[in-house]
Amino acid sequence: MEAKGILRRFDLVLAVTTLVLVVFGILMIASATQDAIDDDIIRRVRDQINYAIIGFIAIVVMATIDYRLLGGISIWLYAVMLILLLLVRVFGVEGAGGAQRWLNIGIRIQPSEIGKIILIITLSQHLADRYQNLGQLSAVFRSLAHVAIPAALIFDQPDLGTTIVFLFIWAVMIWSAGFRLRHIAMFVTVGLVLLPIVFTQLEGYQRSRIELFINPDSDPDAAYNIDQALISIGSGGVLGKGYAVGPQNTGRFLRVRHTDFIFSVIAHEFGMVGGIAVIGLLSLVLSRILKGAREASDPLGSMICYGVAAMIFFQSVVSIGMNLALLPVTGLTLPFVSSGGTSLLFTMVGIGLVQSVIARRRRINI
Repeated sequence: MEAKGILRRFDLVLAVTTLVLVVFGILMIASATQDAIDDDIIRRVRDQINYAIIGFIAIVVMATIDYRLLGGISIWLYAVMLILLLLVRVFGVEGAGGAQRWLNIGIRIQPSEIGKIILIITLSQHLADRYQNLGQLSAVFRSLAHVAIPAALIFDQPDLGTTIVFLFIWAVMIWSAGFRLRHIAMFVTVGLVLLPIVFTQLEGYQRSRIELFINPDSDPDAAYNIDQALISIGSGGVLGKGYAVGPQNTGRFLRVRHTDFIFSVIAHEFGMVGGIAVIGLLSLVLSRILKGAREASDPLGSMICYGVAAMIFFQSVVSIGMNLALLPVTGLTLPFVSSGGTSLLFTMVGIGLVQSVIARRRRINI
């Protein structure tokens, strides 16, 4: 299929909505980092713009690549993912809080973000190859093993949030593929039984976040960020305080406001209307991806779309939920909006994958 033909079959609604979210995210990062004195914070807007430009190029490039070719090299992609995650273990660069999640190759990259997209491609091919045998319990075990190996390496970094993203992607994709509900329920039950054991393996700060969520009064100092996030959202009212003038933001009462708590900045400066608008745009992105899944020409394309939708949905729910004190703080970015170059770039690569599926959808649906 010629490149011009593919671009004519682009889902323009999905492309434009992605553009709006990314540009709005850059504006919010600029507001959240105004008057910064730390060099890393000062560079955030410039870096986000650079990654956004590369990301839009990646969307076009990925759309022109037949996703079935990527499925054909899934075993090599899986190997690359494992190698990158193992390199983090050996040569990883520590970030805030001592987590070893990055590689420095001239620029800092986060292999776990790359791994999300690779996992979606490789698990999609894994499920597509076994499409006729998904009713067998052994197929569930094999699919779980496919995810468990990279998830364990990410958990060891430690990165609990991304580990859960991997498992959520797996759960959504096997459900979408048609696995029997009793098999899924069995694994969920086993997971719940193992939760106490998993909890003991968490780092101290990870356990503290969960304990703080259960009992906010247990550590008032640690609850400061959540309290300030709620104050920011509540004080925004219906229409907000105005762009770049919200006192919670400009007064620096709200910490890590360009990443974890950017939704609080949005609600503070644009009010309930702004918060709902962002949720609406993310919902529109998800609806177009799910439309692509329904219209895909084969199981591989459908699974890829469901995987990308699961990733964006889960991260959006968790990011917004922790700003509203409805979920524990995990450090997951708000897709397209939060500061984070690798996260932004590979979320946009995911959109490019979806566009590749849409461009090759069933002709009857054109």
